[in-house]
Amino acid sequence: MAFNLKRSSKEPMSEINVTPFVDVMLVLLIIFMVTAPLLTVGIQVDLPESSADSLPEELEPLTLSINSKGEIFIQESKVEYDKIIAKILAVSKNRTDTRIYVRGDKSINYGRVLEIMGMLSGSGFTKVALISEPYKER
Repeated sequence: MAFNLKRSSKEPMSEINVTPFVDVMLVLLIIFMVTAPLLTVGIQVDLPESSADSLPEELEPLTLSINSKGEIFIQESKVEYDKIIAKILAVSKNRTDTRIYVRGDKSINYGRVLEIMGMLSGSGFTKVALISEPYKER
């Protein structure tokens, strides 16, 4: 049986041209690489350093930040001290197993950070953790 290796000009081409697909994927990759660092929490906090390992993240955690002025933020919205628990419960949809990261500026009183962490733990939240910067050798 002989095969005709020449293709007539009237037959449809059965090969897929992937070059445009690859070009689009590379452009999307670059866009996501540029925008990903901008998606972090926007409250400026000067975190203390620690040599502890990072915690694994399964779900998006809630972030409670205390800046150098003592102002408290949940994610990026400012919250009054007496409304912290109500706001956290509303944001977490009353799930006390929600992971909450506490970011406290290193210039504020450590007791203030522990007071807020104790208030969260006392309200039934079991996954409350402190966030710090990685330790840098000097």
